[in-house]
Amino acid sequence: MYQYSYKTPIGEVTISEDNGCITNIAYHKLNCEEKETPLVKKTYSELQEYLNGKRKNFDIPIKLNGTQFQKRVWQALTSIPYGKIVTYKDIANLIGNKNAQRAVGMANNKNPIVIIIPCHRVIGANRNLTGYSGGLEVKKKLLKIEGIKL
Repeated sequence: MYQYSYKTPIGEVTISEDNGCITNIAYHKLNCEEKETPLVKKTYSELQEYLNGKRKNFDIPIKLNGTQFQKRVWQALTSIPYGKIVTYKDIANLIGNKNAQRAVGMANNKNPIVIIIPCHRVIGANRNLTGYSGGLEVKKKLLKIEGIKL
């Protein structure tokens, strides 16, 4: 497993690869070897395009490590279109567990591949921004890039 960190307009982002798949995009480093692989570099390039408003979808192989519930939530997050927001309740309904809003929030909190798995597009039922691993200011910036005004 390899990781490499980059400075971006939203702060330092660390991208991790394992066996030809991206396993983490995070705002902190992991315990693995520092190496800028071709896939990590391609991922960074696509992230830069996204952050500059020139990319809406990613073409990166990913591998999710988590519980079955978390994986269901993360898969549901990938169905949220660019420039749209949903609530935790919407995601709970989408995965067929209408009372799982808090569990959806916890799965979002554990999202290993931020931005590509767009947990930043999930907000509270009252349209308030709630927690984000990069901080609420980063979440606001990501939503602004996508043209979302709250």
